[in-house]
Parts: sequence; structure tokens; C-alpha cells
Amino acid sequence: MTEVLRYTAFSDDPAGGNPAGVVLDATGLDEADMLGIAAELGYSETAFLTAPPEGLGGEAGRAFTVRYFSPKAEVPFCGHATVATAVALGERIGPGELVFATPAGTVPVSVTGDAEGGLRAVLTSVEPHVEDVDPADLAEALAALDWPEADLDPAIPPRIAYAGNRHLVLGAATRARLADLAYDFPRLEALMHRLDLTTVQLVHRAGPDLFDVRDPFPVGGVVEDPATGAAAAAFGAYARELGLAPADAVLTLRQGEDMGRPGVLTVELRTGDPRVRVGGSGVRIA
Repeated sequence: MTEVLRYTAFSDDPAGGNPAGVVLDATGLDEADMLGIAAELGYSETAFLTAPPEGLGGEAGRAFTVRYFSPKAEVPFCGHATVATAVALGERIGPGELVFATPAGTVPVSVTGDAEGGLRAVLTSVEPHVEDVDPADLAEALAALDWPEADLDPAIPPRIAYAGNRHLVLGAATRARLADLAYDFPRLEALMHRLDLTTVQLVHRAGPDLFDVRDPFPVGGVVEDPATGAAAAAFGAYARELGLAPADAVLTLRQGEDMGRPGVLTVELRTGDPRVRVGGSGVRIA
């Protein structure tokens, strides 16, 4: 029988952050099996581990192939399930460096202990990029969200950002605008499928290095993702390219507060490295 573990990522409280399923040995499971397990569990994503491909690198016993499934489909990359998986492995094989071969590319993850005796994981994204949004697609997204264009923050212009998968970044001019999320699920889902988007990253700037974010996720079969590591990585690339953050920066993203599952994501940018590092704590859900 397949053992399915439950962990939350980006919080040290099982009631916070984003819960993920983790299957540390998915040997023998096919895509239908994985999708069925993810759908039955009902979390936004479940990670499935098998042996690494030849030549992946990394220390023996600390390299893996990882696939991610939402309740509705496979996704190429999932940040919170990566952090959850890394913490689960860290509890079993100890802190240290891990290497994950994902459908989006190779993702190194570092697991360390924290001051309270828990574990923290930091993933390094694949190389990101940022692209413009077609005005007609932006208009459709705003219509689906029921957001007047006047509620957008002009300092956070709409873009599509990628760091393993694609996210539409929209800036909310006020925290109240961000808090009021009631959207047309089928309409936004259809647009996201057409644009190959994984989430819509809704952002409000609360300080120079502090952002509140929310991520509608209808393509995954859930209304909202509580803490989204892949979108955080994409937003880090976006913030650097558009000058919201310098080349060397550490950003803090707060997510999940409006859902009653608060979490904190740390986004690190480094000069000379286009990749983005996203970190947070994780803990098992009993």
C-alpha cells in the first residue's frame, strides 16, 4: 500500500502554510495512480518521488526524480510541495543538500535546522524569465476577477513571470482590494488554460521588502493556493527585472492570512545568478 505523508510548507504550524501530499516511494505508480492519489487527498499538490535519472548528480541517496500532481492534472513544478518533500526527507536522512529532477528542470534544495529544532528548506529555481501580457488577455483576467483596472497598482505592472511554470502577476493598489477575492472560477480557469498559467499572483506591496500575496488556482481544481513557492520564485524574477528589488535582495512574502492559513515565504536574489531562491519552514501534519 502506498504511504502518503502530509506536510505543510512555509509554516512551522500544521494549521498554517500550504499542505502538500508527499509520496517518498512512488515506484510502480503510473500517472493515473498519482492523479487518483492527489485527487483523493485534495491538496493543491502532491509530490511523488522515484529514483533519479542517470547523470543527475548530487550525493548518493539524496537525489530523486519528482513529479507533482494537483487534483486535476500534473504540473511541471510546485514550490510548496518541494519544500514539504525536502523537510520530510530531512527528517529521515538528515539535513543537507538534495537534488530534484523535475519536469521543469533540475532543482537543488538545501535543508537546514532552525533555532527551534525544526527544519527549513530553500529551493533554487530553474532560470526564470518575464514577458508582457496582451492587453486583451489582461482585460479578460480583470473581468474574471471582477477587478476594475483602477484598482491595479501602477508600480506593479501586469506581467507573466516564469520560474518553473507561468504566473500572471497583478498588483493590487490596496490591501482591501487584495482581501476581496471572489472570482468567476470557470472564466478564469479557461483563460489560464489558454495562456498556460499555473496561478495568478495577486500582490500588494506592504513595505520596501514586504509583500502580501494571494494565488487563485482554478486550473488545479482549488479556489486558492495558501502559499505558493513557484509563484514566489517567479515574482522574485519579476521584482528584479522591473526594479522593485535590487540584484541582491531578500524579500518576504506573506500568504494565506485571508484563508486562515498564514505562511511566510522568503525570496532571495543574488547578483550574477538569474535563479531565485525560495525558502521556508515545514512540518508534518498529524
